[in-house]
Amino acid sequence: MPSRDHHPCLGSLVPRGRREFLASVGGGFGLLGLCDLLEREARANDGGSKSGNPLSPRPGHFPAKAKRCIFLFMVGGPSHLDMYDPKPALNALHGQPLPPSFGKVVSQFVENDPTCLGCTRKWGKYGESGMDMSDLVPNMHPLADEIALVRSCWVDSVIHAPAHYQMNSGRIFMGLPSLGSWVTYGLGSENENLPAFVVMTQPEGTPEGGAPCWGPGFLPAAFQGTMFRPGPSPIVNLKPPDGFSVGRRRRTLDLLKSMNEADLDLADFELSSRIASYELAFRMQSEAPEAVDLSLETEETKELYGMNDPRTAEFATRCLMARRLVERGVRFVQLYSGGGPVAVQWDAHDDVNANHEAMCGRTDKPVSALLLDLKRRGLLDETLVVWGGEFGRTPVSQKGSRGRDHNATGFTMWFAGGGVKGGTILGTTDEIGLNAIEQKAHVNDIHATILHLMGLDHTKLTVLHNGRDERLTDVGGRVLTPLFA
Repeated sequence: MPSRDHHPCLGSLVPRGRREFLASVGGGFGLLGLCDLLEREARANDGGSKSGNPLSPRPGHFPAKAKRCIFLFMVGGPSHLDMYDPKPALNALHGQPLPPSFGKVVSQFVENDPTCLGCTRKWGKYGESGMDMSDLVPNMHPLADEIALVRSCWVDSVIHAPAHYQMNSGRIFMGLPSLGSWVTYGLGSENENLPAFVVMTQPEGTPEGGAPCWGPGFLPAAFQGTMFRPGPSPIVNLKPPDGFSVGRRRRTLDLLKSMNEADLDLADFELSSRIASYELAFRMQSEAPEAVDLSLETEETKELYGMNDPRTAEFATRCLMARRLVERGVRFVQLYSGGGPVAVQWDAHDDVNANHEAMCGRTDKPVSALLLDLKRRGLLDETLVVWGGEFGRTPVSQKGSRGRDHNATGFTMWFAGGGVKGGTILGTTDEIGLNAIEQKAHVNDIHATILHLMGLDHTKLTVLHNGRDERLTDVGGRVLTPLFA
C-alpha cells in the first residue's frame, strides 16, 4: 500500500504544503514564488519587526503627526442632533410625520410613518470657528478651536454589536484585528515595560461586541488589547506572591524561556508571543505600579478631571490613567463610556434628554480635562484624541416617546491633537440630520485618517491571511485631509 506521501500514478512524493510545492517546481518561477511567500509570512509573523520582540518600536510609512492615540468610545450611539449638529428644520417639524422627501428611516425599532422629534437643548456658537455645541457639553465650549468635527460619519449596521465591530475593526463581523491592534502591529510600542495597547471598559459591563472589539484577529496575540480593570488595582496579578523575590522570578522566567525556546520553530509565532508576554509581565512589575498610581497626581489635577465628584469620578479616573499611560509611551489607549445595562449606555431609546444628561454628566468634564491636561503638558501635539460611538440617533421619535433610535447613515465624531486642525467642521447631514450628504465619511475613511496621522498608509499596512493581503480598511478608505493642520 503506498504511503500517504506517494502518488500511485505519478510515483513521486506529493508536496504537503505551499512551501514544499513551490520548492519542487522547476525553474526560477518556483524559487521566486517560494522566496516571496517566505518573506511575506515572516513579515506577517513579526509585525515588521527585525528584533525578537514583536512590540519593538519601528518607523511608519512616513513621518507621523501623532505618536499615540486615545480613542474615547461612547457605547450606544450619542445623538449628534442634541450635541454637535443643530437642525432648526427638524424643530419646525416636531410632532409631524416625517416628510417622504427625506426617504425611509433605516433603523432597528422605528415603525412606519414615524414622527419627527425636535431638539430641546440650548445651543451656542463657540470659539473663533463659531462651532455649534449644545448645553449638554458645557466643558467643551472653551475647546471649540481644539477639536475638529466630522458631521458626515456613517456605518453599515444599525445593530450595536456589528456596528461595534465595524467601528473597531473596519467590518461588521467579529474576529478581525482591531484598530489598536493594527496600530501596534505597524508601529510597535515606545515603552517595552508597559502594554502597547490598553483597554479600559466601564465597571458596569463591556460593550455588546465584547472582547473581539479589541482583539488581534488573525494578527499575532501580542497585538491584542490589554484590559485594565476598574478600581485601585487595574492590572491583574501585578504584585508577585510574598516571598517571591525579583531574583527568583528572573531565574524562573529564564528557565521557562530556555525550555520554550528549545527547538523553537520560528514559524510558531504564538509560542514566541507567549514568551514575549512573560517577559513583558516581568518588566511591568517594576514600572506599571508607578504608571497606574494616581496618588502621585496633584490635587489640582484631580479636581480638573472631576475625581472629587461622585458623578464624574469613575470616568475621570480612566481619563487621567490614559494620560499617564500615553505620557509613558503606550501607543494606543481605548476608553469605553457605556456598557452593561442600557441605563448606563448612550442608547437613548426612551428619553434622549434624560439619557444624555446622565452620560454627558459623567464624561464631559473628564474629557475636556484630558484635552487641557495633554495640552498644558506638551503632549497634545503628538497625541491624537478621537471621540465618537458606533452610530448616531434618529431625527424621529421611537414609538411616540422622547427617545431616538439608532441611526447609521449620519452622525458626528470629533478629533483633536496629533496633526488635527482645530476648529474645523467637515461634512454635513441633511436638514433633519438623517443622512450624511456632503463629504461623507465612512468608517473606512475614519480609520484611514487615524492611521495616516500616525504615519501609516492604510493601503500598505497589510498582513497575508488565507491567501489575501488583509488590511483594516478592506477595499475602501480615503484619508480626510481637510482635518489636517
